[in-house]
Amino acid sequence: MNAINSIHSEKTPGLYIHVPFCLSKCHYCDFYSTTSISAVPDFLRGLFKEMEMYRNRFHPFDTVYIGGGTPSLLSPQQLESILIRVEKSFALVSNAEIIPEITIETNPADLDRSFLESVRKTGINRINIGVQSFHEKTLGFLGRRHSAEQAISAIDASRNAGFQNVGLDLIYGVSGQDMKSWLDTLKQAVSFSPEHLSCYQLTLEAKTPLGMRYGAREFHLPGERLQYQFFMKTSQFLEDAGYIHYEVSNFALGTKHISRHNQKYWDHSSFLGLGPAAHSFQWNRRWWNHRSLEQYLSSINAGNLPIEEIEILTTEQLKLEVLYLGLRTKKGVDLQDFRNEFHYDLFTKKKKILSRLQEEGLVSVRDGCLSPTRTGLAVADSLSLI
Repeated sequence: MNAINSIHSEKTPGLYIHVPFCLSKCHYCDFYSTTSISAVPDFLRGLFKEMEMYRNRFHPFDTVYIGGGTPSLLSPQQLESILIRVEKSFALVSNAEIIPEITIETNPADLDRSFLESVRKTGINRINIGVQSFHEKTLGFLGRRHSAEQAISAIDASRNAGFQNVGLDLIYGVSGQDMKSWLDTLKQAVSFSPEHLSCYQLTLEAKTPLGMRYGAREFHLPGERLQYQFFMKTSQFLEDAGYIHYEVSNFALGTKHISRHNQKYWDHSSFLGLGPAAHSFQWNRRWWNHRSLEQYLSSINAGNLPIEEIEILTTEQLKLEVLYLGLRTKKGVDLQDFRNEFHYDLFTKKKKILSRLQEEGLVSVRDGCLSPTRTGLAVADSLSLI
């Protein structure tokens, strides 16, 4: 069996569904979305047709992730219709040991107990809340449409509705933010004991409102040294609070709360993305849909998959990706598995580089795994071995 086939032979795929609707665009966001909420029924009809087009093309999924956009703009009935169609079109892994992980991304402004109880009855068992900050000034700068009070109420409502797997998204490195205000946000987040935390460094794409303002020098962002300190303090604080820093931006309250779906992106499992701008990966093929609801629906209504482009990866490219993605995770890269898949002995062929990285405290080699240290995770994007 060659590397391209064997690398995914025993990995269960995940399903991602992109709901491309927002009431308003956050100032930093570059994900595809539209504010044309009236198009939701057309989108759902197109989505259900796309599901049918992929019937029997993937092994059973054990994760479903409904992202966006703002999926919490949909009604519980619409969300339920999506999950009913998923079960009709695809097989989901379900046995005594594995219950499918079904996640929804939400905006705090949309959440109340009634909505959440209805959503939980649809089968959604994991909720991700886009808190971003508990400081009004920061929320205003980011262009969020919720308040700090709404964020707190949303977390409480999620618990009261029976959710036992709650994730919070937070952003650091915002203009004017200092370490004290960020640590205050982390302390407040931890006080709710969420099972998962994602802490993202603010990055600005040129065409976003904040990106254009930054380009016009209307504000400054923290420099590299302060960004590094934000990262290190975040990691130390959350690990002291009992969280596992299992990926550059992600923390889980114990191994059972590591995001099974997101893990698929980092360990090169296959995943199917449905909806406008969604990306998919299977074997050595990566493809992505049109970044336009109109083009997406036009393709589907013409009887075609709404694919904008396909990329075929070589074994060399797969090798680089496995290494790059693996070094973003605490688990790292299993050297024996890497050697078996790619017939490439990292420990022998890159001994000098590995020794230097170990001396610099960026990686460790333990129990046959090459793993980044906390310092290594902070510079994961620049770690290079090949």
